[in-house]
Parts: sequence; C-alpha cells; structure tokens
Amino acid sequence: MRNIILLVMMAILACPLWASDLLREARVTSEIKEALLVGDPVSLNDGSNDFLAIYAQETTRTSQGAAIILHGRGANPDWMEVIHPLRSQLPDYGWKTLSLQMPIAAADASDANYAALVPEAAPRINAAVQYLKQQGVTNIVLIGHSLGAVMGTAYLAQGVPEELKAFVAVGLPAGRDVTDSGPLAGLAKLKLPILDIYGSRDIEPVLNSVSARSAAAKRADNNAYRQSEIEGADHFFTGLDETLVAHVRAWIGRVAPGEEVK
Repeated sequence: MRNIILLVMMAILACPLWASDLLREARVTSEIKEALLVGDPVSLNDGSNDFLAIYAQETTRTSQGAAIILHGRGANPDWMEVIHPLRSQLPDYGWKTLSLQMPIAAADASDANYAALVPEAAPRINAAVQYLKQQGVTNIVLIGHSLGAVMGTAYLAQGVPEELKAFVAVGLPAGRDVTDSGPLAGLAKLKLPILDIYGSRDIEPVLNSVSARSAAAKRADNNAYRQSEIEGADHFFTGLDETLVAHVRAWIGRVAPGEEVK
C-alpha cells in the first residue's frame, strides 16, 4: 500500500498542477459542437493533445486572408462576448476565422495557475498557423482578448511566422512596473503592426498599463503600433460588439490587405 501511495504522489508531482484541464476542455467541446450555428468544428493537435477550433469561411467573393482568434481566461472559442462577434462577423468582410480553444484551468483556479498556462498556448497557435497554411492561406492576423492577448504577445515574442502579418490585442492586461517579463517585455520585442484596443471602462490591469504598453512599443521602435480607446466600453465590450468589430476589421484591412480572389 505504501508503494502505491508513493507512486501516486510521484505521478502528481510529475504533472504540473497548472496544466490545462483537458476534462473541462472536453466538456466545453461537446457543448459547443451541439450548439454551433456559425462555422465548423475542427480538431487540431498541439503535439501532445487534440483541441477544438472553429473554422468559418469568408462569405465574400474576395478573401482577405484569415484571423486566428484567442479567447480569454476560462472562456471558449465561441464565447459570446468579444469572441463570437469577431469570429462570426469578420467573414462578412472577407476574413476566414479560426477560433481556438486555449488552455484553461479548473473553474476555481487562481491567477497564478492561469499565468502558468501561457507557455501552453504557443503550440496551439502554431498548429492553427499550419492548418491555415494547408488551406493555402498566407495572409494571417492574430487576435487575442484579455488572457488570450497575453498569450498572443508571448507567442509572437518568440518569433513571428512570415505568414502572420498583424496582431490585435483586445483588453491586454499588464503589470505596468514589470518590464522584464510578461506582456511589456513581449511588446518591447515586436515590430509587426499591433492594434492595442481597449475600453474606457476596462479593468484596472488594462487601464493602469496604457502608458507602459505604449512605452514598451516605443522601445521596440515599432512605428506600426497603435492604441485605440473605445469610449464607454468595458472589458467585454458589452453592448458594443458592432463597434469592436468595425474597429478591428477596418484596421486589419489597412495593415494586412489580402489579394486572394476566389
């Protein structure tokens, strides 16, 4: 019995407590597939596990390219706030969308648990880029909301694939005094076009770091970095879905125009 207990303890210690909750992901995947109205479920693999993505084709005759969309903490690829409006409406303006299930922790997980999930996002974003390349897409933009924006920043800081032309960070939280790690350190490395969009009623970690995020972009000498504050918007752009989509689609259309004609 003692040997069994020791083996169980060793197994627990060998598995990071912050690893994505795959059972919770499986429940989310099942629920989404049953209720999905726009787009098709796609199974991608991050090198270790399969995960859900939702792929929606453009509805226009001309294709701009594709947008990879990353949801925030504890959400899902069809989250009704921010994520669903972007992934379901951008196709009307010529953009395919591929919305990813990002790593999630247990429902009662702490901020530290979620922060530790950030490195797990990179293989999923890589898988999404590869999937789109297989579809013949070479003009890709990355869009992240909240923790998804943090994950997107960390991913890009490791190196930007040539197919990825721009990044939209929606409600990007950052520690304004933490410049040697996290989002500020990531922004200080990036030179691709970035739209840093947030609401005037956003959460404190977003509003308190506005100047710090801009300063980080200046350290990168990124002349293609733009900040946009949406008056009256909260962290989830409640009641302002159309405004968010309009700002995002107009900006990506300018900085990453596609040329592929169907």
